[in-house]
Amino acid sequence: MTNPAETVNEDMARAKLALAAAAYAFGAPLEAVAVERRGGRRDVTRVRQVAMYLAHVGFGMNLARVAMAFGRDRSTAAYACHRIEDARDDPALDAQLDALEDCLRAAPAP
Repeated sequence: MTNPAETVNEDMARAKLALAAAAYAFGAPLEAVAVERRGGRRDVTRVRQVAMYLAHVGFGMNLARVAMAFGRDRSTAAYACHRIEDARDDPALDAQLDALEDCLRAAPAP
């Protein structure tokens, strides 16, 4: 059986990796994306939503685990994933997200 503390630590590591990958890919400062307060710049919010989406899809984390790892409510994580999934109609964004998902899936387990 998996130790719950280890799972939380692994989820936090995955969230940090997803945040770093999203910030790098979209040219956003990691410090701004990692801020835990509401509001802020729209572009930074979008990158944070991408990171939550990547944690959910790329790492297979359920929304409750994504929310906990990002310090957000489950409904916020669900909203972020829906927003990004809807935005995948843009072929350029879709290709960028596919590449990011592949990178995260290739990352070694923590």
